[in-house]
Amino acid sequence: MLRYLPFLLVLALWIYAFVDCLNTPEEEVRGLPKVAWVIVILLFGEVLVGPVAWLIAGKNRSAATGSAGPAAPGRWVAPDDNPDFLKSLDDTKGDKDPDKNKD
Repeated sequence: MLRYLPFLLVLALWIYAFVDCLNTPEEEVRGLPKVAWVIVILLFGEVLVGPVAWLIAGKNRSAATGSAGPAAPGRWVAPDDNPDFLKSLDDTKGDKDPDKNKD
């Protein structure tokens, strides 16, 4: 069973790179057109050149940002981290407060 491990690792990397390339938007692909990257991955996948080239040079990979940094515009933010959402909760809480309407 152990003799199949290298083959399975190469196959897993090949499949990962292929699916990652297919799911990457065209504007995030660097160097070559997306179709050319797919061909490179498929042709040179068995010797690991294609998948490794895709992972290193084919895709724009942004650095991970922590929760302390501001969110990029147009990016989804969790409700508990979204100041606009939290403010809207305070506004609706104030409208439904029964003690306010007892004057």
